[in-house]
Amino acid sequence: MPTLKEATVGQTVTVKRLNGEGAVKRRIMDMGITKGVDIYVRKVAPLGDPVEVTVRGYELSLRKADAEMIETV
Repeated sequence: MPTLKEATVGQTVTVKRLNGEGAVKRRIMDMGITKGVDIYVRKVAPLGDPVEVTVRGYELSLRKADAEMIETV
C-alpha cells in the first residue's frame, strides 16, 4: 500500500488507514489525521525529513517515520 511518505509535493492524498500502536498512533490522530481525511503535501525538506502537509486547513510537519505509518489512496 502507498504511504504518505511516498506522496510527492503538490499531491493530495486521502488517508486509508493508520498503522502503528499506542501512543504514536494516538499522537497522529490527535493532529487531525484520521481515516478519510485529505492531506495536501506542501513541501519536503531537502533530505526528505520532515514533510510539511496541510490537514483540515492547518499546516503540519511530520517526520518520515510518522508519514510511513499513514496508508493513503
